[in-house]
Amino acid sequence: MKYNWNWSVLFEQQYFDWIVSGTLWTIYLSLAASVIAFFLGSLIGILRTLDNKILNFIGTTYVEIFRNIPLLVQMFIWYFVFPELVPKEFGNWLKQDLPNPEFSSALFCLGTYTASRVAEQVRSGINSVSTGVGSAGYATGLTTYQLYIYVLLPIAYRIIIPPLTSEFLTIFKNSSLALTIGLMELTARSNMIMDWTFQGFEAFTAATVIYVSVTMIVTLIMQRVESKTQIPGFIRQKT
Repeated sequence: MKYNWNWSVLFEQQYFDWIVSGTLWTIYLSLAASVIAFFLGSLIGILRTLDNKILNFIGTTYVEIFRNIPLLVQMFIWYFVFPELVPKEFGNWLKQDLPNPEFSSALFCLGTYTASRVAEQVRSGINSVSTGVGSAGYATGLTTYQLYIYVLLPIAYRIIIPPLTSEFLTIFKNSSLALTIGLMELTARSNMIMDWTFQGFEAFTAATVIYVSVTMIVTLIMQRVESKTQIPGFIRQKT
């Protein structure tokens, strides 16, 4: 079957605007979800390293639940199920009055899911710090809070920059699942272009190039950050 190539369709005003709009929604969603994942994941990761059994149990339970439920299922739960579980007035607000409920549902889904993965990275980073460092901190009179804020976390974050980068890039790619609940992000817009023009190869090639370009830029930036923040003895020096 002969395919009718037409790359110029991507530069027609309507379809070009769709690609730009979809790209911006993807970036907005990814950045906002990354913020939620970082702070919530850090909190859960810290809970998993504490000696308090109750707090440790809470952190472990969160990780096991959110990490082991498929992301697509969680996306449907946040959008279709959660509004039905809360009080009726709040549920109606979520479904009818909340601006762009598709974006909000995708945001909380990606943020809470990735937080469970970030928590494991933070936990491993904290546990990789020598116990002598913690003992020295307590010996100088630091409280547990101060020890984490001023000693353990600054070291742990520098150690886990590569896996954290991978997790945040995964958010960017997983954002494509938001099309299943109606968010007009990049993949959804590419699908619309295909439906309107039947130029599916061109539309999804453009989306692929954008995804790869953004992830490569982020990777290069984070490699630069890693090289500037590495700690001799914790992160391997380049030869």
